[in-house]
Amino acid sequence: MVQNTGRYTVITGASSGIGYETAKVFAGRGSNLILVARRKDRLETLRQEILDLHPMLDIVVKSMDLSIPQNVFQFYESIKSYPLQTWINNAGFGNYDSVGNQDLKKISRMLHLNVEALTIFSSLFVRDFKDTEGTQLINISSCGGYTIVPDAVTYCAAKFYVSVFTEGLAWELKSAHAKMRAKVLAPAATKTEFGKVANDVSEYDYDKLFGIYHTGTQIAAFLLELYDSDKVVGLV
Repeated sequence: MVQNTGRYTVITGASSGIGYETAKVFAGRGSNLILVARRKDRLETLRQEILDLHPMLDIVVKSMDLSIPQNVFQFYESIKSYPLQTWINNAGFGNYDSVGNQDLKKISRMLHLNVEALTIFSSLFVRDFKDTEGTQLINISSCGGYTIVPDAVTYCAAKFYVSVFTEGLAWELKSAHAKMRAKVLAPAATKTEFGKVANDVSEYDYDKLFGIYHTGTQIAAFLLELYDSDKVVGLV
């Protein structure tokens, strides 16, 4: 039986894909969870799925759209009293279109979520927990955060930011002899809802479009490997 560690892992974008699967693997380690995403029904399903296996854990779910700036601060304030150990900034979505043709309302939401929310959460978590033993911040980037993908220039630029910001933060924490560690996971094609959202379509055939891709379950396992290692960057 899993033993409750008494500490909490925060996972943003936990209602599907990588976030959903990551919640399950951290629950398997005995971590209490704070899960946030827009779709409350998906979060409640995940919560029950975890509690069926690990009834001793505390699973907190919060339905919130983190692409809205004021919600970012509101969410953080609502969980400040919890003893946090790990923060995983997974929430985000992509966009495939040329710069001249991209939907700017969608781009604005993407930048608020992929860049602004991640930066604010990272900064607040570091400020409050950098000297707490065993704490880790893991930000989800992409292989597009290390190479430019045609018709995904703005998305890649946002992920380049995530990669540089997190690697720089890791160096900053190490230089300051902080107890916290910052890491970045940069997966390639992963079979989640990402493709549908990025392309604004109802169906997206990963088998047809990619010779090789990972599942959310596989990426969650890679994330756990990164968590257990001394590396700053995972995959790529």
